[in-house]
This record gives sequence, structure tokens and C-alpha cells, in this order.
Amino acid sequence: MKAVLSLLTLLLALPAQADRLPLPADTPPAYRAECGSCHLAYPPALLGANDWQQLMGKLDSHFGSDAAVNPEIGQKLTAFLVANASGSNRVEGAGNPPRISQTTHFVKEHRKIPARYWTDTRVRSAANCEACHTNAANGRFSEHDIAIAELRR
Repeated sequence: MKAVLSLLTLLLALPAQADRLPLPADTPPAYRAECGSCHLAYPPALLGANDWQQLMGKLDSHFGSDAAVNPEIGQKLTAFLVANASGSNRVEGAGNPPRISQTTHFVKEHRKIPARYWTDTRVRSAANCEACHTNAANGRFSEHDIAIAELRR
């Protein structure tokens, strides 16, 4: 009976864990400094290894901006992202160029968000996680911590 209760507790906790993607303890300071200077320093688990390699290989044309870094830093950041990338099919479908907002998991989790919110001045873009997810910088993407009142569940 004790084993069954332990198993049930674990299974009930899994959905809550799915909303938590903190940056790994070994996150290079350059990742927060370089990537985090323009947008959220996204948790590496939000994309697969191939997607991170593709993004890091084209930083000179990173979604309309030149985000190039010196080659040594670029290699370190790429190695970090690849080592901590998701191996799950949750991140399939990221597109070309890869976008977190096109992954199967993102699309599934955000499917009920009315289209008008993606261009709302408070949000501006699906890439702006922090506009809605108040704890995104800490890797918490819970639907219960939504900044925009009308989107809270």
C-alpha cells in the first residue's frame, strides 16, 4: 500500500514538473549575458540539439538581428545548449529556422490563446515568454502564474 501511495504521489507531481525548466547549474555566464541581453535566456530543454546547432550556426542573421559572438564563446555556448537540449519529441516541429513557438509542446500548451494576444502590446510576440509567464526567468512556465489576468486558467 505504501508503494502504491508513493507511486501515485510521483505520478501526480509529473505535470507540475513539466512546467519547470530551470537553467542548469552549469549555465555559462556568457549565455545569460549574450542571449539574455535581447530576450529570455531560454532553457536549453525547449529545443533539440540539432535545432540549437542550427540557431548557433547562424547568429549573424538571428531573426533579423546580428547576434554574432566571438567564435570561442560561440563554441562554448553551442556545446552547453547541445548538452542540455531536449531529447523528447515535445520539441519536434521547431521549423526552419527553429522557433520554440513552433514546437509541438508550445503549440499544444498555447492552442487556446486567442490570436489577438500574440500582437497585444503587452506580449508583442510568442517569443516574449516573460510577458505572460511571470517566473519564466526562473524556468517556471506554469499556467497558474500568468501575468495577463484574462489568460489565467
